[in-house]
Amino acid sequence: MIRLIAADMDGTLLDGASELPPETIGLIGELSELGVRFCVGSGRRHDTLRELFAPVASSMDFVCSNGTEAYMGDELVSKETFSVDALERLAEVAARFDCLHLTCGTAERTYCYDEDDEKYRRFLACHGAWTRYTQGRPSPGEQVVLGVCICSNPDAIADLAYVLSCEMGDEFVFQRTGQVAIDFTPRRVTKATALDKIMRCHGISPDEAIAYGDAMNDYDMMRHVGHPVSVGNALYCIVQIAERHIETNVEHGVQRDMARIVADLRAGGDGLIGFDTPPTAMGQGAGITRGKGESIGDADEDADDEAPACSEEGER
Repeated sequence: MIRLIAADMDGTLLDGASELPPETIGLIGELSELGVRFCVGSGRRHDTLRELFAPVASSMDFVCSNGTEAYMGDELVSKETFSVDALERLAEVAARFDCLHLTCGTAERTYCYDEDDEKYRRFLACHGAWTRYTQGRPSPGEQVVLGVCICSNPDAIADLAYVLSCEMGDEFVFQRTGQVAIDFTPRRVTKATALDKIMRCHGISPDEAIAYGDAMNDYDMMRHVGHPVSVGNALYCIVQIAERHIETNVEHGVQRDMARIVADLRAGGDGLIGFDTPPTAMGQGAGITRGKGESIGDADEDADDEAPACSEEGER
C-alpha cells in the first residue's frame, strides 16, 4: 500500500506558469486523511516552500535545497551545509568563465558573488525567494544550504557542468537543471538522502513510496523509491527509469494521478494504480514542456529579455 508520495516542483508539480495548481492543497489534505504522507522535493528553500503550502504545511514533509535540509512538518530532521572554503575555490573556477555566476544561500539570505546585478537579472526575476539577495560572500560562520551556478550562455551550460565536475567534483555534485542553472550540493547529498531520512523516520519502505519527477536532479529521488513516475514532459533518462508515465505538468499530470490514487484508496485499493504510456510518446529529452506547447530548447529564441517567462529558467 502506498504510504508516501514525493514530487518535484518545477516542471512536475507546478504548472506551465510555475504556479501551484489550486487543487493540489485539497489533494494533499485528502491523502493525509487516508494515511498517505506527501513530500515535496525541491531546490527551493524551506521558508518559501512552507509559505506556498501553508494550509497543509504542518502535515506534510519537505526535502529542501536539493536535499541539504529535510523537514517533517515543522521539525528539522536533517541538515547538511556547504564548506565556505570549498565555495571560495569554486568561485575561483567560476571566475574563469564570463558567463558563469556563483550564487549560494543560507536560511536568511542569498549571496551573489559577482558585483554586477545584471548577470543575475533573468534568474532572480523568476525566483521570488532569490530576490532577497546581497552582493558578497558568506562568512565562515554562516551555514550555507543552497548553491546554484547561473549560466548566462545556454549554449555553454552542458560544457560548464562538465568543467565544474572536473574541477570541483571532489567537493560537490553538479546537476544541470534547465537552461540557465547548474545546481550543486555537497558530495553524497541529494534529494534521495533527505527523502531517505524522512522515510526512515516514518517507518516507510521504498515499495510503499511513489516519486514524480521530470529532470536530472530528480533522478536519485526517483531511484530511491519503489514506484518512480515520470511526467509527460520528462527528460529521456527520467522516462527510462520510470515505472509509469503520466500527463505533463501543463496538464496537471501529478494532480490527476493523485486524484486517481485518492479514488483507489477510498475504494479500498492500495493506491498502486495508473496507466502506462510507451516512453516513445514522452519527452525523451527533446525539450521540457513548460507552457503553451513550447520547450526550453526553443524558449530563449522568443524570450523577451525585459520580462522572461519564469517557467523557462530552470528546475527548482
